[in-house]
Amino acid sequence: MLPLPNILTDQLGEKLFLRVQSVDLMKSKSGENRTEHHTDLYQSENCIIRRGQKFHILYTLSRPFNPNTDKLHLEFKTGPLPTVSKGTHVIIPLVEELKGNRWEAAIVSQTDKSIKLSVNSPASAVIGKYQVSVETSNSTKKSVFTHDSANDVYMLFNPWCKDDTVFMNSEDERNEYVLNEIGRIYYGTENQIGVRTWNYGQFDDGILAACIFVLEKSGTPPSGWGDPVNVVRIISAMINAPDDSGVVQGNWSGVYSDGNAPTVWSGSVEILKQYHKTSGKPVKYGQCWIFAGVFTTVLRCLGIPSRTVSNFSSAHDTDVSLTTDIYLDENLEPIEHLNADSVWNFHVWNDCWMARPDLPEGYGGWQAVDATPQETSQGTFRCGPASLAAVRNGQVYLKHDCPFVFAEVNSDKIYWMKNADGTFSQIYSEKKVVGHKISTKAVGSDERSDITHLYKHAEGTEEERIAVETACRYGSKAEAYSSPTAEDISVEVTMDGKDPNMGEDAELTITVQNSSSEQRNVFLHSQAAVMYYTGVHKATVRKDNTDLAMLPNEGGWMVSQQLSER
Repeated sequence: MLPLPNILTDQLGEKLFLRVQSVDLMKSKSGENRTEHHTDLYQSENCIIRRGQKFHILYTLSRPFNPNTDKLHLEFKTGPLPTVSKGTHVIIPLVEELKGNRWEAAIVSQTDKSIKLSVNSPASAVIGKYQVSVETSNSTKKSVFTHDSANDVYMLFNPWCKDDTVFMNSEDERNEYVLNEIGRIYYGTENQIGVRTWNYGQFDDGILAACIFVLEKSGTPPSGWGDPVNVVRIISAMINAPDDSGVVQGNWSGVYSDGNAPTVWSGSVEILKQYHKTSGKPVKYGQCWIFAGVFTTVLRCLGIPSRTVSNFSSAHDTDVSLTTDIYLDENLEPIEHLNADSVWNFHVWNDCWMARPDLPEGYGGWQAVDATPQETSQGTFRCGPASLAAVRNGQVYLKHDCPFVFAEVNSDKIYWMKNADGTFSQIYSEKKVVGHKISTKAVGSDERSDITHLYKHAEGTEEERIAVETACRYGSKAEAYSSPTAEDISVEVTMDGKDPNMGEDAELTITVQNSSSEQRNVFLHSQAAVMYYTGVHKATVRKDNTDLAMLPNEGGWMVSQQLSER
């Protein structure tokens, strides 16, 4: 028998060589991948899966697969420079049996020329958009079939997976903090709490692509996108615009003629789509609740449980003293250029849920993060994640940005008077004026949930005072805080009704109490001022000085002041 010519041998070998002809990612919203991965709500035709959980791919081949002679493996690549050692170029072998929590694939069914693969990813996999290819080979040749861009795979965090650091055990909480698209954001003052409905829209068409674009725009290496601590720090920086042309440009000036006033926005979708469409041009304009609303959208879209949080009487500590400091001259007049600290009527930020393997045990769970550009963290305008457990107990030495968050919710307000030699002495402190009625939307309802107890112990308790003292030992004024001083004179300011109405007079009552067994001579300096909700001083309305000679254990001294709008 004569041998076949080489050309016929090559043609026969080509015909018998195994090639991939088509792929089905089973990515329809009603398909098993999307429903089992809780991604069926995304208004997208892409394959969207969550890490740490198996998914399926159906390949049609040029001939039936023979496990004895044919070899096949998958490759997933993400980022501009996919690298095997950094987890951004993943080679997925074909194995006989899946073991879980690693990259692996196994044939679960075979029909003629098609095979169905079950693919596992580890619960620590890098999240983002992957390009997928499949390589077939034998002893002499190989072939690579690359999925087109329509068959890219989006990998998300997985709060349903116990091995994922964002795992959340409660189904009701997952439904609220991952799957709920409508939220409520609280504003105003602690005595007049207002609420606005916010459309997070994390599943709207184009939002997932916009969120991945935000990550890409950060310029950070995708190799770090498997760690939620790192990802929320990236997103915290990218939601604001000052140092990285992030999503929203802040504006507190009251002048918005070249953009939209912050009060115009009622949701995140238009903002994120505009940012993506313009290739990363910051959207004008936002304030704290806008930053927080958009932040919630991005985190929920990527699979990190999150919620929007409002803090009333929220301090802004500018010098890491962990106190809110007010400086007065010899005549008790404010020294404006020194008074950088402020107390906002309200401030809005976010909580996100994750384990913290980078911290000692016990500090996982809710973490505070803030995208409003107030102070820098490691050189960038961002804040968090700060463990609420650490904040509550004053353990501000734990990362990230616990000192700033602690001061927002539990700093003492310290008054300093200038001495003749230019130094300052502490003359008064207020211990219960910061961090009230910390609020978020309740799970499964539109009610307001007060979560103050998660951020701080009850005001005035021994635990709360210990937390303050612990925190201040690590502040920039540790030596000044705080030698015990007599606190037997108490002052309370009240007003009839709630907050003053626009255009109407307001009557304040100042009640002074001497709880000591000695007479006290009290100099009462009172000043009423108009401030923006951010705590920025606008104008002084009235000043008064009153001398009081108070007998031992005498109380009930009342000084009334009427403030008129004229």
